[in-house]
Amino acid sequence: MAEGASWRGDAGTSASRKHRGGKLTQIEKIFKRLLPGSSREDDQDRGTTTPKQGRIERSVPMECEPAAAEEREQNQPRGSGMRDTVQDHGTSPSEAIISHVRGSLNKSSSFNQGADPKSAVSELLAKCEDYQLFQLTNFYRERLKPAIEEEVEGLSLMLRDEQHFSGREHEKVTELVEKGERTESSKLFLSLVMEKGSQARRVMWESFVKMQNMLPKLDKILKEIQELGPDPYEYMNIGRDLCDLSAQLKDVQQKHMETLRRQTETLRVNTILMREKVKVFQLVDRYAELTVISTVRDRSLVEHELLARGRDHEEWREKHLRRELEKIRTEQLFQSSFTRSKSKSGSSAAVAGVPGIGKTTMVQKIVYDWATGKIYQHFQFVFSFRFRDLNSINCKITLRNLILDQYPYFENILGEVWKNPEGLLFIFDGLDEFKHRIDFADSRRDTEPQHMCPDPEWWCEVSDIVYSLIQHKLLPGCSVLVTTRPTVLHLLEKAEISVWAEILGFVSEERKEYFHRFFEDQMVAAAVFKHVEENEILYTMTYNPSYCWILGLALGPFFTQRHRDLQQVPKTITQLYSHYIYNILKNHGREIESPRDVLLTVGQMAFTGVSKKKILFTDGDLIEYNLQPSQFLSGFLTELLEREDCARSVVYTFPHLTIQEFVAALAQFLTQDPRGIQKLLTEAHSTTDGRFEVFLRFVAGLSSPGSARGLEEFLGPFPHQTICRVIDWVKEEVKRQIGNGRSKAGKRSLLNTLHFLFESQNRVLAQDALGSVEKLSFHGLQLTPIDCAVLSHAIGPCDTIKHLDLGNCRIQCEGLKRLGPGLHKCQVLRLEANDLGDSGVKWVSVALRDPECKIQKLGLDNIGLTDSGTKDLTSALSTNRSVTDLNLSGNKLGDSGVKWVSEALRNPQCKIQKLGLNNIGLTDTSTEDLVPALCASDSLKGLNLGSNSFTDQSVHTLRRLIVTRPKLRWIWLKGNKFSPTREEDLRSLQESRPGLRVEI
Repeated sequence: MAEGASWRGDAGTSASRKHRGGKLTQIEKIFKRLLPGSSREDDQDRGTTTPKQGRIERSVPMECEPAAAEEREQNQPRGSGMRDTVQDHGTSPSEAIISHVRGSLNKSSSFNQGADPKSAVSELLAKCEDYQLFQLTNFYRERLKPAIEEEVEGLSLMLRDEQHFSGREHEKVTELVEKGERTESSKLFLSLVMEKGSQARRVMWESFVKMQNMLPKLDKILKEIQELGPDPYEYMNIGRDLCDLSAQLKDVQQKHMETLRRQTETLRVNTILMREKVKVFQLVDRYAELTVISTVRDRSLVEHELLARGRDHEEWREKHLRRELEKIRTEQLFQSSFTRSKSKSGSSAAVAGVPGIGKTTMVQKIVYDWATGKIYQHFQFVFSFRFRDLNSINCKITLRNLILDQYPYFENILGEVWKNPEGLLFIFDGLDEFKHRIDFADSRRDTEPQHMCPDPEWWCEVSDIVYSLIQHKLLPGCSVLVTTRPTVLHLLEKAEISVWAEILGFVSEERKEYFHRFFEDQMVAAAVFKHVEENEILYTMTYNPSYCWILGLALGPFFTQRHRDLQQVPKTITQLYSHYIYNILKNHGREIESPRDVLLTVGQMAFTGVSKKKILFTDGDLIEYNLQPSQFLSGFLTELLEREDCARSVVYTFPHLTIQEFVAALAQFLTQDPRGIQKLLTEAHSTTDGRFEVFLRFVAGLSSPGSARGLEEFLGPFPHQTICRVIDWVKEEVKRQIGNGRSKAGKRSLLNTLHFLFESQNRVLAQDALGSVEKLSFHGLQLTPIDCAVLSHAIGPCDTIKHLDLGNCRIQCEGLKRLGPGLHKCQVLRLEANDLGDSGVKWVSVALRDPECKIQKLGLDNIGLTDSGTKDLTSALSTNRSVTDLNLSGNKLGDSGVKWVSEALRNPQCKIQKLGLNNIGLTDTSTEDLVPALCASDSLKGLNLGSNSFTDQSVHTLRRLIVTRPKLRWIWLKGNKFSPTREEDLRSLQESRPGLRVEI
């Protein structure tokens, strides 16, 4: 996202307005409806209203009394309470709103072109009718709660100063803030404002204008009001305009709702922990909330989705801290303030998500909530389809027949249903699984008759029906929801999509909630989650519901059987999946004659699927691999491959892509000729789209005795020659990648090979692979905590790495904690430009206190260190004898923080020769502590005090420092506040001491 993006409303939109025909007139009408008195030429009689306004005025008084306001508020459409969240990006500054308003009105507005932008917005608000402002507040209320929570106490103060809040009410708001309950505080703030009436709402919106630059989400809302029209009637009353249903339609609607409710009210979950193959749960009991973000990220994915999304969660959390994200529930995908299209031609939403993230379950919940009357009641009928079912249709068909195939009770009524397309929602789940390509950038679809689908009775391809519905060419006015994996989103780039969203999965407490829902025994749930939480490798996986399911199945037995050795609990993803397969073999292996042969055959099919990016398999695929479909009645294969009886055929799929990849790796490891395994690994590693990335980690991990231990009970000994060949390949690959680590791509490739080392859990291999390496640099490459754990495992056994450069890797406290054990071994440690903060620096202090610490050069510039965090660091430095070069520049130490630095310098054991204190907020006051301490140091050779706030008052003290320290070779003083005379005075000291440099 581009921060601080510049909007040029006057110049930047003028050209496009010329090509949009009536767009300007439309916008002017919207604003005239909002500003009934903005132009005397437009409305000489200010009492005159449009018919729509008259309707409002007759039914609702302009001054909304609290009781009336409360009643109307309660009558507003509510969501189901399912808090699926969506992230949206706010970008534009406050000036953008006014600039765009001016551009849209094309100088026909009454605004003064030279007026202050904020005063113009205040003028706009002042001309709003009270009821319109009331409706606008209600419409945006759910989004305003998170938008204002970071500055809610300031907003409350403004309302108190304007005497709309009492002192006690303001105290209640601030008390919640002080308790850390900002969400509750903003909720209370908005509730109080709505109770107070029209004037309080008006002051609140004017306060929003004043603070919009400080609150990106609020800035986003104001921008939307300006861009899409501030009158919410355009998109709030669509549902109210729907015609009443006839008695016959009502009967069919009730039957349809009852059918969908029965189809969606339960969740079927496979289990390998007990003899019963499938457990059935009520959807409402099992459904766990997900986090969804709007505006999908990079659509050209170049690495495995598990790995990419792990990093995305770090990025998401970082953006969340910067307060740039908005939250939205799934029931707000249509006809809400998030919908980009406000016209009655309908809208389309695209929701993306990686395999197993919960797309299909989310669709099931949406359909269930509609069928039970909780959401989307403005839709009279919802029709849901899965693309994997549509794959079996290999002939032309009509939309009518498509619906009747699934819902035959519409036979005699569909003609009536078509008459009101605004009341229809079509859902298509799993675009990535559709075997036909739907390219919305292909203009031929709009011109060639064979691709057109003008009405529901038209015979055409399924792809043409889907295309025409999304593009509003078929049943214009209906709404469409499409779900897909991110890898095929590029096909939708030219589609008429109103809302883009991507499911990120679980965050924070949602992960914990899943495990407590998964296990009936809450003690087991707590123990499993604690183990996962303490293992960064496993914890990173828990954003995905499917990974949580795998974790629960694989780890559960370790915490339910007392005799199991907790030392053997999986620590790597290979060990995790090994135990997953082990549990299947243990519980269901006896149900089939030769589980080893069947498993390896399925593994060969899985490998072909990984190679071809194929996740769905048919009866024909099974026959090709001599797996008779009837065999799938066995419990063993039911757990390995899931059978789905679609509308016209049967398909099989692994419970998750990573299970397919593990079984593929297992088959190659056990059946591949040892002489060919290295060639296979090299060819797989040479692919650039990430399809083999996790497969390779699994192969490397299977060389570990810890991964093979349980499986050997059923599969026999793992081939020793294969183990040796895999270890040799990993070792050579690490050595090769170290030589290519200069570019960002090379660093990423090197990091991936270190993941191979980690999965192998082979300390001897790590020593052999990195034994001669003296420098490792990942400078500028984002490292997540999982990457840091892998890096720590790699450098831990090695004593040769002298230089570790992790500058600008976006490492935070958690990542540095994972790196901690090996940091003290490095002679040069660069950690600059990371967001470590005071808590992160504590782990550096631990390394400095290690008796075997070898760190000589330590880069801690621009890491977010403050004066309060300096004490622990300098305490460690006081007794450290190895550090000679320390850079603390760019941190907020100030005069108070440098006191602790001075105390460390006074310690005779401190051997610092070069000290960087550039731009740390020093004033003349600091020289009282700092200079005497520096004078007491016998080792100081270089000092950077640039870009601080020293004045002529400090010159005498600085002169004394330079004169009394004969070993001082250079001092940097540029960027301070010395007068020219004093600068020359300091510079002249170079003449009396050859070799001294005074930069000023």
